[in-house]
Amino acid sequence: MKLTVFSPDASTSSEKEFSVPEFEGSKGLQALKEVIVAINANNRQGTRSTKTRGEVSGGGKKPWRQKGTGRARHGSTRSPIWVGGGVAHGPRPQDFSKKINSKVKALAFSRALFDRAVAGEIAVIEEFVTTPAKTKVASEIINRIAPKGRVLLVDAPFAETTVLAARNLARVSFQEAAKLNAHDLAQYTKIVVSAKALDAILARANGGNN
Repeated sequence: MKLTVFSPDASTSSEKEFSVPEFEGSKGLQALKEVIVAINANNRQGTRSTKTRGEVSGGGKKPWRQKGTGRARHGSTRSPIWVGGGVAHGPRPQDFSKKINSKVKALAFSRALFDRAVAGEIAVIEEFVTTPAKTKVASEIINRIAPKGRVLLVDAPFAETTVLAARNLARVSFQEAAKLNAHDLAQYTKIVVSAKALDAILARANGGNN
């Protein structure tokens, strides 16, 4: 499959053939969905919590006698219908994590890579060179490759000057090639990969597609 390869300053480009794994029909789409759902679920903290009537303070004494006051009967100020009382059926801490086996992850990764490559949303840059390490320089390079939308830069690993130059660009994110996953591939408008990182990514993708 052909991908567009840019020079380090993105002033020139050409097309080059790469061994991106290919798919037919809907193969891998269900795996991709399961992995993205699992990653989103695993990112949830699950720490939200409310106190039940057994956890709030006070309420050990009956507020008033059962009969004769003209008011509704109550047994405790910890009841959910009282201000300051417990919460009925409120959220409690829970574990949202989901487990996905390695073969499903590998299939989803390969499918996501294929879909983005077919759509022309993956660009290759020979290497990230931002010298001097200025935001203006990084912005000009990225704008030549992806004029709009959220951009993910992928390298293996990143040079310090690249991170310093691009970290203040609101629409730009970073990811190491070894940590790149299907969710990363699915959520950005454009994915800009260094040639070195692409070699590592294709080794993973082709290995997982066998």
